[in-house]
Amino acid sequence: MGKFPILILLLVIAAIAAALFGALHNQLSFSVGPTYFTELKFAQFDVSPSTPDRFNAAIVGMAASWWMGPLVGAPAFLYGLVAVPKARTYFAAGLGAIFIVILLATFGALAGLVAGLAADTTGLVDAYLTFPDGPTRSDFLQAGFMHDASYIAGALGALAAFSPMRRAKAIDLHLAQRTATA
Repeated sequence: MGKFPILILLLVIAAIAAALFGALHNQLSFSVGPTYFTELKFAQFDVSPSTPDRFNAAIVGMAASWWMGPLVGAPAFLYGLVAVPKARTYFAAGLGAIFIVILLATFGALAGLVAGLAADTTGLVDAYLTFPDGPTRSDFLQAGFMHDASYIAGALGALAAFSPMRRAKAIDLHLAQRTATA
């Protein structure tokens, strides 16, 4: 398979990975902040009230995050398309980039949860935030901070995603040099 079809495949895999991350992420954030969903997010995403809340939370997570995968991955994937000589190495590096972004988004979500718990307990940010009608203050802080932090960490993952591509390029060039001198 050529590298251009691999680029398309990596973009699709990134979208699926981001959608699955969003679905799983929302299971945890629903646990800590159910009214954030029932009173705010479900209405924003127009989900069916007859569907179980946990399923709706997964649907919201998928709909809210699938697009982040291709958006965050595209710069590194495009760099790899040009810079990494071998298609197989390019594909492996792309999967590594997706993994790194998901890992960073996971740590971001957990850091957001800790920050949300701290903000809820201390009231430190209350003067700076306007709480929407509907979700409880605690749910809004905890689930909302989780969501925001995972988006920020995912976006920062766009920079970290270049690392596997640079490594793949170096490996391919090193192997090519060894082959040329042998």
